Amino acid sequence: MTGVSAPTGLGEFDLGHLAFWARPEAARLAAFAELRRMDRPRFMPFINNLPFAPKNDGCYALVRHADVVAASRNSALFSSEPSANSIADMPPWLAPFFDSMINMDDPRHSRIRKVVARAFSPRLLTKLEADLARRAERIVDDVVTSSGGDFVTQVAQKLPIQVICDMMGIPQHQYDYVLARTNTIIGYSDPEYTGISRDYLVTRGGPGRRHIIPVSARLLKAGLDLIRMVRKLGEERTREPQDDLISALVTPNADGDRLAPREIGTFFILLLVAGNETTRNVIAHAVRLFTEHPEQRELLLADFDGRIGPAIEEVVRYISPVIQFRRTVTGDCELGGQEFHRGDKVLLFYTSANRDEAVFADPDRFDITRSPNPHVGFGGPGPHYCLGANLARREITVMLRELYTRLPEIHTVGEPERLLSFFVNGIKRLPFETRR
Repeated sequence: MTGVSAPTGLGEFDLGHLAFWARPEAARLAAFAELRRMDRPRFMPFINNLPFAPKNDGCYALVRHADVVAASRNSALFSSEPSANSIADMPPWLAPFFDSMINMDDPRHSRIRKVVARAFSPRLLTKLEADLARRAERIVDDVVTSSGGDFVTQVAQKLPIQVICDMMGIPQHQYDYVLARTNTIIGYSDPEYTGISRDYLVTRGGPGRRHIIPVSARLLKAGLDLIRMVRKLGEERTREPQDDLISALVTPNADGDRLAPREIGTFFILLLVAGNETTRNVIAHAVRLFTEHPEQRELLLADFDGRIGPAIEEVVRYISPVIQFRRTVTGDCELGGQEFHRGDKVLLFYTSANRDEAVFADPDRFDITRSPNPHVGFGGPGPHYCLGANLARREITVMLRELYTRLPEIHTVGEPERLLSFFVNGIKRLPFETRR
């Protein structure tokens, strides 16, 4: 028997219900702390929160750091197939748009990862450094003349989307087109993007059956638009290569491997989610945290170059930009005191692992001097550790340096408007001011 038959009566710990993710952050963190104290991972049913989830389906919640790390390392027993980025199995009609290498095990995963890894080599990242600085400078130029506004739209979202689009060879006039469709894909459980009222989503647990078609249609159209755009560019670069990532992906490497047109499209969507969405949220959360913890901000500014590295790691640990990924058990095994069987689904809750008291002293304290800091904010160790982690670190460094050098008094105002999501710890809007 799979996890479908497991006990489900956990009440307030129903992580498969959108109502849980609509709760204040402190309440969610307290729930995870209690889950970590339980004797074994608990089974969490899906409560009508996904348009694709079959009835009586659910996942086991891996909430302890040791369990998340162990499952991440053992891809043979805890498989990314058939789906890692979708809590429910992805339906066949969606797979052509979102079934990227993140949903693959070796050898398929390693083949594609090897092809795309050249885009994140140390040499190319060093070459990109000057360009990042110029882009950050232009972004802050526009902010200097204002007294404030929305930090997400005016600052945080700009650099990552520009970098990714430029890497792929997408012209500047299409940046907003790409961003809008990325927001739709990431926000498929948020009322702003689903068109379903927040009250309905939270009280009913997610899109009802009558909402399946419109929600799915929005998701499908966003994916289709992006894949069509990148596929067309891929065809053009096959005929006339240029100095961009798409040209590199369609050109055979030393082993003769290259990405097929469909693989380029799904990789681009993955890059947008992993490289754009997460980085922009780390930048936004960083400025929020340094506003809420002025002593940490002063510590950073006293020695920016010496402390920015550990500071980024602490921001990533503290906020966990990606909440969870899924794995599917391939055979009978035991982890964290729980017996698992073939076909069981587990969720690796990075947001909980990064606050595990067994690993992090005073885990709810934001401390940019924390050392060691073995967080799993870029994914656990193993084959699926974030390929773009170093690029993200460079983007965040450059953006924060530019902001705090030219606008040392920049601070957020009030509460952020958060994305309703069980996948991304996103901020949609964040009011800010440049002067106190």
